Amino acid sequence: MRVILSIFIGAAFAFGLFVMMAKLIESSNGPNDEIPEVPVIDIVMQEPDDETQTRNRVPPPPPPPPQQPPKVQPTEPDAAEPDSDGFSLNVPSVDTSGLDINLGGVGALRQDGEATPIVRIEPKYPPQAARDGKQGWVRLSFTINELGGVDDIKVTDADPKRVFDREARRALAKWKYKPKIEGGKAVKQFNQSVQLDFKLEN
Repeated sequence: MRVILSIFIGAAFAFGLFVMMAKLIESSNGPNDEIPEVPVIDIVMQEPDDETQTRNRVPPPPPPPPQQPPKVQPTEPDAAEPDSDGFSLNVPSVDTSGLDINLGGVGALRQDGEATPIVRIEPKYPPQAARDGKQGWVRLSFTINELGGVDDIKVTDADPKRVFDREARRALAKWKYKPKIEGGKAVKQFNQSVQLDFKLEN
């Protein structure tokens, strides 16, 4: 009995659902709402004027012609009298009194000798040391190469330590020498030393 009763109840419930769905479908098939009309916009363009305004441009007056420079009469160079012994050229002299350089004549051999200084650059005083009023010295060792430059710069001693070392090395690297000559050829000169003093002027 329970089974039969449940069957009847399920059938009645299903029938009710079908009736409800049919009503919903009928109500959705009604006429659509009326679509409002699209407004029409008229665009009126103004007709262009037939008469156009013209503007007459007056050209500027032409510039005056450039003035011609006065003619210069070419001058002929004075003829040099030939020298029976040959010809000579006037070459300006160069003052090398401050440099110990022996150029020699054409084809002359280079004389043997130790390296001699040609250019010496004074070191810059460190700003911090100058403000603090510090003074001192740096002793360096270096090598003079075949071209007269300075290589292998090393600080062997300094007072005070690591205050003036950088400026001393930088100045020594710019020094130039006449290289050492042995057998007519330039050679390196090792184990050179120099002391650079840093003192404040009164």
